[in-house]
Parts: sequence; C-alpha cells; structure tokens
Amino acid sequence: MTADRTEPKEQDHLEGPVARTPYGAVRGRWEHGIAVFRGIPYAAPPVGAHRFRPPVPPEPWDGVRDAAAFGPTAPKPPYSEAFAEYLSDPVIPGDDCLNLNVWTPAPGPGARLPVLVWLHGGALTRGSSAVPVYDGHAFARDGVVFVSVNYRLGVEGYGLFPDAPPNPGLRDQFAALRWVHDTVAGFGGDPDRVVLCGQSAGAISAGVLLAAPQTRGLIRRAVLQSGPPEAAERDKVRRVVRRMANRLRIPATAQAFAEVDREVLLRTQAEVGRLSSPVLGGPAFGIVVDGDLVPRDPLRALLDGEAAHGVDLLMGWTRDEYRLWLVPGGLLDHVDRLGPVAFAGAMARCHAGHEVPRGYRALHPEAGPAETVGQMVTDHLLRRPLHRLAEARPGSSYLYEFAWPSGRPRLGACHALELGFVFDTGDGPDAARLAGEDAPQRLADEMHGAWVRFATTGDPGWQPWDDSHPVRVFGDGAPHTVSGPRDREFALWAPPAGPAPERTAERATAVRRLRRSVAAVRRR
Repeated sequence: MTADRTEPKEQDHLEGPVARTPYGAVRGRWEHGIAVFRGIPYAAPPVGAHRFRPPVPPEPWDGVRDAAAFGPTAPKPPYSEAFAEYLSDPVIPGDDCLNLNVWTPAPGPGARLPVLVWLHGGALTRGSSAVPVYDGHAFARDGVVFVSVNYRLGVEGYGLFPDAPPNPGLRDQFAALRWVHDTVAGFGGDPDRVVLCGQSAGAISAGVLLAAPQTRGLIRRAVLQSGPPEAAERDKVRRVVRRMANRLRIPATAQAFAEVDREVLLRTQAEVGRLSSPVLGGPAFGIVVDGDLVPRDPLRALLDGEAAHGVDLLMGWTRDEYRLWLVPGGLLDHVDRLGPVAFAGAMARCHAGHEVPRGYRALHPEAGPAETVGQMVTDHLLRRPLHRLAEARPGSSYLYEFAWPSGRPRLGACHALELGFVFDTGDGPDAARLAGEDAPQRLADEMHGAWVRFATTGDPGWQPWDDSHPVRVFGDGAPHTVSGPRDREFALWAPPAGPAPERTAERATAVRRLRRSVAAVRRR
C-alpha cells in the first residue's frame, strides 16, 4: 500500500521537512521519500526535581529544532554478554530521554493516515526506540504514520518508593500518547485512528494503558505481541528496591536513590535482577495498581468490559517464547539437568498442581524438562491471559502464533523473533542476531502486510475470534488459520477436583530452590 501524498519539492529535500508541536517547530529529514523526525521531546528531562516524579511538559523552544538524530535513551544497564549476542540495545547519552520519533509519508495536516504508536520491550529495564529493528520506514512506506517512544526504565521508571508516585515509566508512555493525540495531525496522522502497539514489556504496557480510564478516546486499536495486560505484586517490586538499598547501604526511598551515582545504581540493579527471567521468577520491576492510571488489575478490568470499548485487538505469541530466556548462557541445558527441581519450581511459579506438568508430558512425550517447563510457564503467564481476553471480545479480536524457527542454533521460534518480520527490517544485521542469515522475505511481506491492514482497517486478513478459536499461524510455508491449536494445553489448567495446590510458603520455597539450583550450576 502507498499513501497518496504530494511529492516534496527539491528545496524541501535540501532543507528537510518541518512540522509543529505544542512546544515548537522541528525539522526532520527525507529518507527514501519518507519524512523522518527523531528525538522530539514530549516531556521535560527527568532529572533534578523531576527524577522519580511523573513527567511534566518540556520547555518550549524558539526557532526550528533539529530532529534528524535519535534522542538520548533512558538510563539502563547493558545486556549480559550472553544476551548481547542476540539483542541490540544502543545507548545514546544525555538527560533528555523522554523523546519520540515519527516516520510519515505525508508531513503536514490533511492526510489523516492511521497512526501506529510503538512501545518497545526489554523487561522494563532495557531497550529503546533507537533499536535498528524498530525502524518505521516500512510502515510509513505503506501509508501508516509510525511513532516510537522512549520512556523511563528500571528503578527510575518502575521502582516503588514510599516518597514518590508509582509507575513513572507508564506515566511517560501516557504523556507520549497524549502528545500523539494532540499533535499527530500535523505529521499527517489521524488522531482518531491511533493503534497502540508493543512487544513483551511494551505489550504489557499497552494492555495496561488500554484499561486506564484516562486513555478513553485515545486508542482505536491495539496490538499486543507476547505480553498480556498485567499488574505486578507490589511486594515483588518492593523487594527489588529493598535488595538494591541493602547493597547500596541506603534507605529504600526515592530521595536516597536520587543521591546515588547513576552508574552505580544501574550496576546494582543489574546484579539484583540477574535471575528474574519469566521462567525463573525472582524479584522484578513491574507496573503496579496505583489507584489512578492503574485503578485495578488491568486484565480483570478488560475482561469485565469496564475499559477499551470498541477497541479492536490483534494479539499473539511465538511458538517457543521461552528459548530466548533459556538458550543464552546455556540455561536450557541446566534446566534440563535439574529435572524434578525444575518441575517443582514451575508448578510453584504457575500456582499449579502435579496434574498440569503430567498433562503437558502426556501431550508432548518427546519434550525434555526445559521445553515442558518453558511452555507451561509461557502458557500461564502469557498465552492464557491473551486467550481469555479474546474470549471476552469475540468478533473484534484476532490471534496469531509465530512459528518460523530461527536459523540460529536452538532458538526455535523464540521471544522477539517476529519483530524483524513485523517491521520488514529482517535484511539488517540486527535482525540477523536472532533470525540468522537469509530470513524469508515472503514471511515479512505476510506479517508486515497483516499489521498494516489491521492499522488501516481493523482486519488483518483472517477470521476474528469466535467459538472455533481461530489462530493465524506464521511459519514455514504459507500463513494458515488453525482452530484452537493450544486448547488441549489450556484445558489442563481447569481447577483440579482433588486437594488444593501447594500452600503459598511451599510455592515460594520451590521457586527459591529452582533459582538457587540454576545459580549454582551457572557458577560452575
């Protein structure tokens, strides 16, 4: 698809496109016929009095601000060496990290094109809009204004303190969404056709914002890739902050954390969070119920029909999500060797009784402990909530499964692998970190085209959710629709007729035992 637009004049090409924001004009650049604006501030730098606080508007500027280069990224620790082999995460220094980028084929009012707003993943601790895979050119090429957002991460974005409001990173995202609604018409977008889209932690964030009362009227459609709406347990988030405070020998307050050198803070955060993967559990940052932007559990609010009325949903997962969590650093083999300990930890992690892993082993007798545990935890944390959300919204929900296996050894169809195909950026070296060389362009054409259709019309090109449970499978060969591909696994999670699952203390003990066992094996 190509948007109707007036070709820029030669002088415009030389000077770059100019657009206006509520705080001043910005000048971008033309790249292959697309107007690109990078590093536009939507809020003030979160430093000084603004650190650990909700975002506030930026200072207006005079003249035309240069918007040719990506703005600073939020403070974050680097990926470990094992994960850096697969995932790119550029660092751009500077305080003005609350910025966004716009790719548009038709800068200026009047075009009224659909708008896709992208929230990056990274466990709320890493990632940015500058990751090369997230380049928005292909969406703009096909008639969609694409906006990608930076937001605060880790302890500065999601730490829970007695002397600061919770969820400042989520509030950043909401401020960016308001900016889009108020400003995107000047970039050729239609504020009434905004699609909020995210992957992993970005999808969780998008789902939480869907349920927020303050976003009513700001979101027309949403895409949740490998992440359901969820609120973290407050005690779990507090434990991260307390463990950091203990290591730093300071009170667990925002005031005390603000006085610590940022590099020391990031290093301590990385040390505390090293065993907080979805499979292993552990203390981790998350969005919490705050009585304001998150007044109650967001999934429950959406299931009850209290929020996001009339919003179309595109949701899905990858077939082997867990492999990105377990393959780097050799954890897949470690969990396989742990056997019974891994199953006990998984049951505790999922609040499940013995009948659930028994059922998974019966359905997939060829699978080893790591695969069984990985699929079980993925179903509990990710697939089943999305399935329930589709059940609550038949006719306007579309589900998919990404099943193409990576060319990299043992990754399979892992978490985040679909991104290069959705963005049609699979020919770049950063996408090849996960996909390997020679990823099929045909698959990118199919997936990217489906996302463009959904953004434009609300219909990605297959049957919406109904009693037959249709799921579009993107894998080897042509995409096809399968009825209820995971219904047998989901059926195992019905409440058991026998004794209740393990008590809370026993669950916690089992999870701790799994984490200690994995940590001990990794130190060998």
